Amino acid sequence: MKDYQSLLFPYAYNILGSAEDAKDAIQDVILKYTIKGVQPENEKNYLIRGVINQSINLKRQKQRTQPEETWLPEPVATEKSDVGLELRELVSYSLLYLLERLNPKERAVFILKEAFAYTHEEIADVLSITIEHSRKLLSRANQKVHQKEKRVPRPNTLKEQFQSIEQFTSAIRQKDLDTLHQLLSKEITFYADGGDKIKVVKKYCTGIQEVADLLLLVYHKYQKNYTVKPFIMNHQPALLYYYRDQLTTCQVFELEEGTSRVKRISVVLDPEKLKNLKNL
Repeated sequence: MKDYQSLLFPYAYNILGSAEDAKDAIQDVILKYTIKGVQPENEKNYLIRGVINQSINLKRQKQRTQPEETWLPEPVATEKSDVGLELRELVSYSLLYLLERLNPKERAVFILKEAFAYTHEEIADVLSITIEHSRKLLSRANQKVHQKEKRVPRPNTLKEQFQSIEQFTSAIRQKDLDTLHQLLSKEITFYADGGDKIKVVKKYCTGIQEVADLLLLVYHKYQKNYTVKPFIMNHQPALLYYYRDQLTTCQVFELEEGTSRVKRISVVLDPEKLKNLKNL
């Protein structure tokens, strides 16, 4: 049997928003397939279908127990050349967050259509639904995530985006509030997810003044002596914060379309969501 882990990962992860859950879903499907000893006409499509449906079921279970407060997806590094090909179909981090508005089946249809370019006929076959139902699910999904927002705009190169992030972090280090205000979008939103183990200063805030004040407080009280490394997470600029070589924080940024201002900051502190990034 071929190694389908890399092929199946984007399908599971895009639906679940968790690398660990995606690996579990894939492992379960491959194990059951091996035990059953079935011989499908198309092994690859059989496993893809199984992983998608397993991921939908697992997502439903997770949503029942998921806390109401701010929840952020698990970030995945997408810049290393040795894994770039298998991760090219991962959706952006900002879109992954927006997809939490969808129910699992709407999410699966949206992912199959937008990330993998499936036809409605193919989606109907994978999910065992009608073509018309597939179209309705996609329409509802588009309305919930707002079609115009579904892709992170990339008016600048990643190099230019990281230059903007460097200006942003420099303003924070120097307590340059005026410059920091200029670098934040009027629509700026801040999200922080510490999971069950890490208590965050604030889980959510919005507005230039409030976000700027929070950023200065957190950095100068907790992160001043941390080592900071730039990285690319889910195709977006990010910063990784280390304390004594221990990864503590991942900040993922979305920049405003047509400008260099920061529109969204997603801060992941949950150790469970950081453990796959520890070797970066």
